[in-house]
Amino acid sequence: MTYTHGDNGDKELSENHRDSASFPSTSLPNLRIDCEKCFGLCCVALYFSASEGFPKDKDAGKPCIKLQSDFRCSVHKSLGNKGLKGCTAYDCFGAGQKVAQITYGGHDWRQAPESAKEMFEIFLIMRQLHEMLWYLTEAFTLQTDLHIKNEISFMISETERLTHLSASSLIELDLIAHRNKVNSLISQTSELVRTKARREDKTPSKHQKTISKKLDFIGADLRKTNLRGADLRGKYLIAANLRGVDLSGADLIGADLRDADLRGANLTNSIFLTQAQINTAKGDFNTRLPMSLTRPTSWSK
Repeated sequence: MTYTHGDNGDKELSENHRDSASFPSTSLPNLRIDCEKCFGLCCVALYFSASEGFPKDKDAGKPCIKLQSDFRCSVHKSLGNKGLKGCTAYDCFGAGQKVAQITYGGHDWRQAPESAKEMFEIFLIMRQLHEMLWYLTEAFTLQTDLHIKNEISFMISETERLTHLSASSLIELDLIAHRNKVNSLISQTSELVRTKARREDKTPSKHQKTISKKLDFIGADLRKTNLRGADLRGKYLIAANLRGVDLSGADLIGADLRDADLRGANLTNSIFLTQAQINTAKGDFNTRLPMSLTRPTSWSK
């Protein structure tokens, strides 16, 4: 099935939301992990590699060796001490509990092994939809152009509707087509925010460099680079030195922050940053984070 917005949808949007943008029903708390309501789906559905910070190499569809019969992780409280960064970094954006409690009505893959393969596939699809909802919800709060804000509100409602489809309909969903529409709205919002941040930047250009368009900044020292309003989407910032850097208005969607030094950095107004990214980085109590994110307990004082 190919998902299309369609001319009728566009017309309905413009007629129903011409004067004001309604706040979307989906909120960030609904897009947070609630393992108590899940069936350990991330511990089964995903492929694991020990070299990437997981307990042991395993194939997709096979339970992790640490997953217990009650779907709890036997080493959850000591993931950091055991160096299991892959586990601490993963975030399903609340897709696990949606699949477990809504799509499958509380029936787990052990109770119904015949549906296990399908459930794991649905989980991967749902995670992508919930990730889109996370970014769209943030975009809605950032966007000031009323027309685009209306479109974002509509897209949130439509994406939320898709998450409630039956398992068979979800499998047939054209995620690429839907993601392209979502990405367009997110990109427009990013450009708006970054442009504003650059205009408000009072830092003399002669004292700081601007970031290049290359993707690889692994291990780079970026302390003297002006990153206000920077486009850091998808960039490799692994082990980069961002200590004390002001990242206001910087777009970090998809940026790889593994072991990046964020001590003293200001990310308060950075955009499209996720908890999973923060969990892989290094920071301290002087690191300023967006209100939607939680400071990792592993960060030093």
